[in-house]
Amino acid sequence: MFSFFQRLGRSLMLPVAVLPAAAIITGIGNALTAMGVLPTVAAFFSSAGSTILAQLGILFAIGVALGMAKKNDGAVALAAAVGFFLTTVVLSPEKLAPLLGVKTTGVDPAFEQMNNSNVLIGLIVGLIAAYTYNKFSKTELPTALSFFSGKRLVPILTAFFSIILAVIMLFVWPYIYSAIVIFGTWILDLGPVGAFLYGFFNRLLIPTGLHHALNSVFWFDLAGINDIAKFQTGDGAIHGVTGRYMAGFFPVMMFGIPAAALAMYHTAESKQKKRVYGLMFGGAISAFFVGVTEPVEFSFMFVAPILFVIHAFLTGLSMFIAALFHWTAGFSFSAGLIDYVLSLINPVANHPYMLLLQGVVFFIIYYVVFRFAIRIFKLNTPGRGDNLLPDPTSDEATTGDVDENEVQTTSKNKYTQPASQILEGLGGKANIMSLTNCATRLRMELHDNSIIDEAKIKGAGAVGVTKSGKHNTQVIIGTQVQQVADEIEEQMEK
Repeated sequence: MFSFFQRLGRSLMLPVAVLPAAAIITGIGNALTAMGVLPTVAAFFSSAGSTILAQLGILFAIGVALGMAKKNDGAVALAAAVGFFLTTVVLSPEKLAPLLGVKTTGVDPAFEQMNNSNVLIGLIVGLIAAYTYNKFSKTELPTALSFFSGKRLVPILTAFFSIILAVIMLFVWPYIYSAIVIFGTWILDLGPVGAFLYGFFNRLLIPTGLHHALNSVFWFDLAGINDIAKFQTGDGAIHGVTGRYMAGFFPVMMFGIPAAALAMYHTAESKQKKRVYGLMFGGAISAFFVGVTEPVEFSFMFVAPILFVIHAFLTGLSMFIAALFHWTAGFSFSAGLIDYVLSLINPVANHPYMLLLQGVVFFIIYYVVFRFAIRIFKLNTPGRGDNLLPDPTSDEATTGDVDENEVQTTSKNKYTQPASQILEGLGGKANIMSLTNCATRLRMELHDNSIIDEAKIKGAGAVGVTKSGKHNTQVIIGTQVQQVADEIEEQMEK
């Protein structure tokens, strides 16, 4: 079950990766509107950006299907699209009214949410499509029906399974929708306290990858909150409230995480400072500009868990403060400088400049608290105690010899050697059952976790390695994870 939710969380990153395009396009429209020039062009860009956000349901269906399937195959994406449209169209008020023998206005209002933005239905249909692909993509039918065998069978069966889903949802959807609305209302009624709880648990769930699932409740239209779409489009936005579940992340990601990295650099042993600098500088830059914090967080998450609990509390505190004073800004990907700049021209933002002031304060708090805790509790952060970093230019960076002739033969780019070393550290191709990646991590299902060589993997430049049970492993790479994953897959195919 834990592995299932890990994979689901990773799958959500695929549709989320589309959102920056929506933010940039909408940002162009907002900028032109703010300058009072080219109103028709401004309206065109604003409409184009909101169009992407209005399709989140189908995007999530396809993303989850591809992420949960054994292979990224076009058949499973087609199946997800078929299943999603079948379910949502059949259950739309216009189609239900004649079936139920009532007027459109007599259909339960819950079914008005059966549209392309219904993320929950997208998740369910995506899982159905993935299950169908994994179970039936290699099924052979009798000779007379052989044309429909294998992958062609997947969309067909998904359509039938979706009919069953539609029948079930006809009876249970009103209750599900009411429960979701009650949950969302409860969180909203908690105000700043609700924002604190969300921020706190958002960080605590990062080691499991389940924070993506939690984010879906607050950022998308699962519980009626829909913070990202409302902020970007202004549709249904409440000034000073919409963006509450995003704004508090800016002081943490742009200022807090770099401060934590600086504190770990300053507390590293003298001979280790140069190596720690390379690790922390890259992570701090990634957090500040893009809002990707895992490279720094994973450097202390497991070796100094008390720091991670402090980090989670400070994140919740930042969310609480921003919500309390109604300082709001929003993002489409994460709370980095790029998204912050786009927020400045968004009319929904409320006193976004105050988040910079809050960020300066949090930089000081993070630095002082992290440095104090590391010194007092003698924590083994990178470059200290038992957590010394190997010199990548020396033999201690790896635990085995590398065939130079093989490297020269297969080398195509700068990721070839690190990928090869990581693959060896994972136990080779024979030990890997599945390999995928999210924004910063490789995610593997292995035959045997016990044969992993963590020193070799870290010697290839990985930030860290985490294991879950006997088979699931994550390797924290950073923002270049996609290139490393592609190279590993290419080497495995060879």
